[in-house]
Amino acid sequence: MKIAFLNKYQDKVSRGAETFVSELYERLSKDNQVDVISKVNYFDLLKNKYDVVIPTNGRLQVFLVRIVTWLTHSKMIVSGQSGIGWDDKLNLLSFPNTFVALSEKASKWAKKFNPSIKVVQIPNGVDLNKFTVQGQSLRVDLKKPIVLAVGAFTPQKRMDLAIRAVAKLPEVSLLMLGGGGELENELKLLGNKMLGDRFQIMSVPFVQMPEVYRCANVFTLPSASSESFGNVLVEAMASGLPVVATDDPVRREIVGDAGLFVDPTDTEGYAVAIKKALDTDWGTKPRSQAEKFSWDEIAKKYNDLFSKLTK
Repeated sequence: MKIAFLNKYQDKVSRGAETFVSELYERLSKDNQVDVISKVNYFDLLKNKYDVVIPTNGRLQVFLVRIVTWLTHSKMIVSGQSGIGWDDKLNLLSFPNTFVALSEKASKWAKKFNPSIKVVQIPNGVDLNKFTVQGQSLRVDLKKPIVLAVGAFTPQKRMDLAIRAVAKLPEVSLLMLGGGGELENELKLLGNKMLGDRFQIMSVPFVQMPEVYRCANVFTLPSASSESFGNVLVEAMASGLPVVATDDPVRREIVGDAGLFVDPTDTEGYAVAIKKALDTDWGTKPRSQAEKFSWDEIAKKYNDLFSKLTK
């Protein structure tokens, strides 16, 4: 098949959508012609006549791609990386050939919002060969135990809540990583003020992330329930870390019995959950849960989906 992924941010930032594109490209390109296009020229899309086009930037892009695929008799697939809300409502209103929901909750919502669209459920995943329990750990100037929080420094991620919770635990350190965002300076000030030398904020290339996970004892992500998935959750679990996450249906579906669920706005309750996660012997539960989200298996599901649509 001839497949095109469209993402204007590819190789510029490292978020869930960019990981989704790069991981599928790596696997699908073994048996298909796959192009990842960051500078989208819609006339080129018309000329190249792809079998399947996957736009990832939403809004105007999906409507323009839908026109192109109608004209070329191609198939347009939209993956719900944005999560339940206006962006995915617009994606559904573009009438893709298939909408891919990342969770059961998102699947039910999409079917209700636009019953005439075919909806399938395929989650995001993790590279189980890269993210492992054994291997080199990143050296950081923090005392153990270390709680790790990874996410963009944006309002949706609510990273300040992790700082406030760990501040309640005098013997615990917090390592925070993110790919930028408007709240970075604010989080630095808050972390230094509330945690002092128990706090470190940094960024590393994605290739170094396995080392980052291995240096920690517990992972946490206090993001809002509107988040579509949370690739970092499965990366952390693949690395053997238990997770303390927001209590909502999507996070429960991802984390299973490999962590604890809280309302992160309840600082006392959040701190208690982190302490409990640190004191619990989780054994192989985190890794076993992550193995349900292998990118290898997820890529096969996408390949099967594309094949059926283009027959």
